[in-house]
Amino acid sequence: MIDVRRLRTLRAVADHRTVTAAAAALYLTPSAVSQQLAALEQETGHDLLARDGRGVRLTAAGEILLGHADAVLAQLERAEADLAAYSEGVAGEVTVAAFATGIALVLAPAISALAKSVPGVRIKVLDAEGDASLPMLLDGLADLAVAVEYRGAPRADDQRLTRVPLYAEPFEAVLPLGHPLAAGHGPVAVADLAAEPWIGPYPGNPCHDVVLLACEYAGFQPRLVHSSDDFRAVVALASAGAGVALVPRSALRGVDLSLVAVRPVDSALATRKVFAAVRSGAEQHPLIRPVLDALTAAAQGLSAD
Repeated sequence: MIDVRRLRTLRAVADHRTVTAAAAALYLTPSAVSQQLAALEQETGHDLLARDGRGVRLTAAGEILLGHADAVLAQLERAEADLAAYSEGVAGEVTVAAFATGIALVLAPAISALAKSVPGVRIKVLDAEGDASLPMLLDGLADLAVAVEYRGAPRADDQRLTRVPLYAEPFEAVLPLGHPLAAGHGPVAVADLAAEPWIGPYPGNPCHDVVLLACEYAGFQPRLVHSSDDFRAVVALASAGAGVALVPRSALRGVDLSLVAVRPVDSALATRKVFAAVRSGAEQHPLIRPVLDALTAAAQGLSAD
């Protein structure tokens, strides 16, 4: 392991060309500088300096190491600057793992707001399915997660996490235009779709769990004939008469719905609950707190859409 302090000494000697001048610049004795250089040569296994008249010069190995020393020392300077800004809570990067619709609905608006209110906070976005963001958070791969409730998720009282509710949105029935219930009014009873072929997300997707739960409560297991995690594909299959589906309301935004009927359903269980989560203790972190606040602000009113 190369001692960074000895790299600073090497840099000083390269700059001043004599041990005495380098020692003065570093506020050390010439003996201390010589000892550090000898230790650095022992650490690297190379002669780093050669006599040059009354001074010294770097050997080829010394020049190579000096290039790396400069990069290391520059990075340390940046680290010190970032830490200084961090101590004031005004600069740094926050990594957020979120599912695609959550990115569009709350994370992107939050990033836009933060750019104006706290420009030193930089957001790095990781697109992750709703059931993947919490494991990423707990593994330290993300600082914050935008997630949804799903079977097998950490419990709401899990001491490892702090949750902030964002919004809840209903699922809606997507039916082929020729379906007998397509032209009706009011909510569709989930039980009335029991005999239909279904289109839905793959197992493991939190939306899959919501569909199963709503159907189980209505007294049946859906016959999932077609599987896709892409809701545009789900709508396209429904428009082709391939089956029926339950889709989160926000996932239908921007999708061509001209060849399907979209109806509300009668099940309160057909709801996607979205929340932000951080590792417990991080909720007041000076970088994370503004992100949580911005996400909360972006989510206002979404549950009533």
